[in-house]
Amino acid sequence: MSDSNTTDFTNPSTFILLGIPGLEVAHIWISIPFCTIYAIAILGNFFILFIVKWESSLHEPMYYFLCMLAVTDLVLSTATMPKMLNIFWFNSREIDFSACLTQMYFIHCFSAMESGILVALALDRYVAICHPLRHSTILTNSVVAKISLALVLRSSILALPYPFLVRRWPYFNVLSHSYCLHEDVMKMACADITVNNIYGLSVAFLTMGLDSLLIFLSYVLILKTVLSIASSTECLMALTTCVSHLCAVLLFYIPEIGLALIHRFRNSSSDFLQILLGYVYMMIPPLINPIVYSVKSKYLRARIIRAFVK
Repeated sequence: MSDSNTTDFTNPSTFILLGIPGLEVAHIWISIPFCTIYAIAILGNFFILFIVKWESSLHEPMYYFLCMLAVTDLVLSTATMPKMLNIFWFNSREIDFSACLTQMYFIHCFSAMESGILVALALDRYVAICHPLRHSTILTNSVVAKISLALVLRSSILALPYPFLVRRWPYFNVLSHSYCLHEDVMKMACADITVNNIYGLSVAFLTMGLDSLLIFLSYVLILKTVLSIASSTECLMALTTCVSHLCAVLLFYIPEIGLALIHRFRNSSSDFLQILLGYVYMMIPPLINPIVYSVKSKYLRARIIRAFVK
């Protein structure tokens, strides 16, 4: 640990994850809400999968995409939270270099996948509100399967170069987060990281940038259609169906965009805002998504109540 700030001129055997600098004595207490959030996220997302699987009335495009979102949140949580809790409970800050690269791949792959799923959910809301009579003929099972396959392939391929790009350089081996993020790792390189930076920005544009633009356009069209409805009650009911999706979009994109900007345009590795956004980015969407969708989707809420009553 005393040599953690030295420079190795080969790939380090391990990276050091800082946890929350300055609050080491409170790590045990901080771990309590972290562990609670992880447990609720796991149970909530598994419950969504269970309900949709066993309720044939929920075998619709929206709930298929919601199941994909649940799986994505489960993978993101499980890829990061056990190591975070290890840091807080046992002060186990070292992570093997190969394990760090593997974790990095899963984080960026499934983050890109979640972004794509939010676009698919926006498409479902657009078709349901703007073309309600054609919803079942436009979003058929085969179309949903093709969209899902395209999202998996896109995220898998775009995230694949990350481990190979960062493997090439020698590093300082102290990271500012409790997990391995490409933006964080590449800043520790003792070499020119222009290629890594360009590729990272390109991927951010192709996923986060393009996806957020598509979601924005879908809501412009939805708003245009809703405003043409004569009854204010019908207009409000139509917009209410989008609330859960809007919450999921804001919870995912705000911390991700903030974290990307901080890493690229601020040099401080101990910035509290950077550390806070890192935890929000990894922990809050998997926790909130199943809760928001369960509360705002009346069909899903009814099935969950029925399951508890039984």
